[in-house]
This record gives sequence, C-alpha cells and structure tokens, in this order.
Amino acid sequence: MRASRLLSLLLLLQTRGDMTATQIAAELEVSVRTVYRDVEELSAAGVPVYAERGPLGGYRLLDGYRTRLNGLTPAEASSLFLAGLPGPAAELGLADLAAAAELKLLAALPPEPRSQAARMRERFHFDVPGWYQGNDEAPFLTDIAEAVWDDRVVRMRYRRWGPAEVERTLHPYGLILKGGAWYLAAACSGSVRTYRVSRILEAEVLDECFERPPDFDLAGFWRRFAADFAARMYTGHAVVRLQPGIEDLLRYTLGRDVVDKALAGGLTDPDGWTRVTLPVESLNHARWQLLRLGASVEVVEPAELRTLMADTISELSRLYG
Repeated sequence: MRASRLLSLLLLLQTRGDMTATQIAAELEVSVRTVYRDVEELSAAGVPVYAERGPLGGYRLLDGYRTRLNGLTPAEASSLFLAGLPGPAAELGLADLAAAAELKLLAALPPEPRSQAARMRERFHFDVPGWYQGNDEAPFLTDIAEAVWDDRVVRMRYRRWGPAEVERTLHPYGLILKGGAWYLAAACSGSVRTYRVSRILEAEVLDECFERPPDFDLAGFWRRFAADFAARMYTGHAVVRLQPGIEDLLRYTLGRDVVDKALAGGLTDPDGWTRVTLPVESLNHARWQLLRLGASVEVVEPAELRTLMADTISELSRLYG
C-alpha cells in the first residue's frame, strides 16, 4: 500500500510540477505529516525531489527527471476505456483503478502531449444520462460486472415488464451503458438476450464458470439488438397535420430521427400546415404523446386514434369546465 502511494506521489509531481504538501495530501487522501514522511523516503531512495520555501513554494522534481515506473497493472489497463467516464467507472467499482491508470498515462507522456491531454480534460466533459434522467439504481451492477469479467454463471430474480418476476440462470457476456441505463447481454436457454440491470431483484454469482463463445462480438450484438428493437417498437402509423413551428417540440417528444424522416416525406397544405406520417408504438401511446402538442397537431387517421384524441379532450373539457 505504501509503495503504491509513493509511486502515486512521484507521478503527481512528474505530471503536475510544483505541488504543496496540502495539495498532495488532498490528492492522496492522507495527512500532511504522511506527505512529509513520504517525500523524505523518496529523497532517501535517490529521487531528486526538493522543496521550495515561501508562499509560492512546494515540492517539485529536478528539471528533466522522469521516472520509468509508470507501467500499468492489468486491472488498471482494463479500466482505461472508462477513464473519461468517472460516473460509470464508479458504478462498476473501477473509479480508483481508472484514476490510477490515467495518472500513469499522463506521467508517461512528454510535456507537450501531456499539456494537450490536460487541455482536453479542462475543455470536455461527458455526462451520459439525458436531461431530467438520472442513472438507474442498479444495486447488483458490481456483482454482475465481476461475473462478466470472470466468466461465471449468475442466478438471478428479475422483474419483467408487466410486471412479472422470473428466475433465470445466465451466462453473462457483457454490459452495455445506454442513456444512463446499464443492460446485460447474457445467454439463457440457448439464446443471447438483454436484461436491464436495474430490474434485477436478486443476484447470486455462482462458483461455476462457463466458456464464452470466442466469436461473440458485444458491439455488433448491441447494434443488431437496437435496430431490431426499434423495428419491433413501432407497430403502426398515424397521419397527422402539424402547425408551422412545432417541429422542434415534436422532435423532443418523438425523437429526432423519427421526426426528421417523417418531415422529409411530408406535404405542405395550402394553409401552411404539414401533413406527415409518423410511426407509433400503439394508439394509446400515440394519444398521450400527441396530446403534449396541444392544438398544434391534428390527427387525420387512423379513425380510432382520432376518436381517442377527441374522447380525451372531451374528458379534459368536462374536468376543467
């Protein structure tokens, strides 16, 4: 533990330059007294670290000194793809490993590329969930991640849509982060399926291991699943008329890709309204989505959806007088 801390201290000085004992203590989450002892131990080991006194003083390395002790451990290397996503890294239990890997990478870079990397971190930040959407509460995410990593069988109790609870024994192949929600790709009963991790009610990682198919491509599987999901989600169509200027709100309500495709095939009436054909999940779902647009949209067909809209508007009229 102390050796790791000494290496972290050395890499901090190499990447940051001048640092006070208080700053180092905050970075390493130790006391200032511990920093004093660690600096003395580095100096005794031959590392050219020295102190500059005064208000602007601090510890620094001799100009030109570079350590070669910046090799990544296997666990740190495995966390590199999450180094720029501290939220997901923390959810998977890899926050400390990702931070250590990032520090070692910075220490290995020459000054100019290191400066560019710092500029990137100062200017770009990734926030995965959409607006007004927090991350899913997924208490078993860390356990599932360990099972994915170790190729171990998982027995779980799962809440399906309905809701209905089922028990499954899975071979977990991989985890996918989509819009702040984690999904598990796992083999069950001879086929690969997806499970929303936040819907796992109980999970037990068994000692039993499984053999992962060597040709399984997680990214390719997810692309195919997403395309198939979109195709299955839209079960019908609705013809509507749109008031000019409502396009952005419609994109926000139904999704940009769906609306842009519909608008590309739309026809403008003499009164300036645009007639488009929209894909819908169900008539009931379409009713609530289109009601958000108020009098800026008119349903032309199917007749069943038009009737649903009229009935709901009549109920609202009775409610509000």
